[in-house]
Amino acid sequence: MLDVIYYPVSAILWFWHKVFGSVLGPDNGFAWALAVVFLVFTLRILLLGPAIRQVRTTLQMQQLQPQIKALQKKYAGDRQRQATEMQKLQKEHGFNPLMGCLPALVQAPVFLGLYHVLRSFNRTGTGLGQLGMSPEVNANTPNYVFSAADVQSFLSARLFGAPISVAITSPDSTLASFAQFGGIPAVSTIAAVALPLMVIASLATHFNARASIARQSSEAAANPQSAIMNKLMLWVFPLGVLVGGPFLMIAILLYWVSNNIWTYGQQHFVFARIDREESAKHVAEAERRAPTTPKPGARPATRKKKRRR
Repeated sequence: MLDVIYYPVSAILWFWHKVFGSVLGPDNGFAWALAVVFLVFTLRILLLGPAIRQVRTTLQMQQLQPQIKALQKKYAGDRQRQATEMQKLQKEHGFNPLMGCLPALVQAPVFLGLYHVLRSFNRTGTGLGQLGMSPEVNANTPNYVFSAADVQSFLSARLFGAPISVAITSPDSTLASFAQFGGIPAVSTIAAVALPLMVIASLATHFNARASIARQSSEAAANPQSAIMNKLMLWVFPLGVLVGGPFLMIAILLYWVSNNIWTYGQQHFVFARIDREESAKHVAEAERRAPTTPKPGARPATRKKKRRR
């Protein structure tokens, strides 16, 4: 069942590795790192439409807050009537709550799929979900659309001396499997690459949250539930990246960084587009309400008086 996710994710990663590997070399660590980054960009482009609808849904939800609060107050003692009236309000304004969480729902299995595919390049571990293969068997076992040669290429790839498929906390048995693929990496080398990525990912998560919160209306920000969520987004989630980072392989940290960088740019692009649309809408509405008002710079029209005979 999960192969529906694993094969497409591995196919996109395979494509970008072939693109960058043809220029930098198939075993080059930067070729594999760029393949992970452009896998993220590809998926985010495919999700751009739902992401824009998500932002519109969030803004629409903020605009409907006064009416929603009025309904909650009016039908406080009748939950069923309150739900009925809420659905009626949403239908009148074409509001779909599902669109507010659809991109996140889609990205979650994609992230898990990427994590599984990257982890499956090295199946020598014996922990939860690992197969406990010997280094020789692992190196000669394909990984979804990747051939055995591709698996060996991934194991040989180094980013500033560190394999991108290891984490700071990777066990010695996992590190030992790299002995014939560039040597066993030192934990200090892995940390030198992983720690900056963890810090960048944490800061990017924080600033993305700040940009999103800055767009909230005063009513939404004053809501107790929103206030709690805002604090989680600003401080707890970025801290979670630092706490969980040592357990994530370098390739996953690359995914996290590139995903956050894309999100930061996308937010500015989408919000600027929506602001232009709202501005044009307000101008059109003003012109519709005052059709006789002369446009800026235009001389007011004067009526000619009829001559009396």
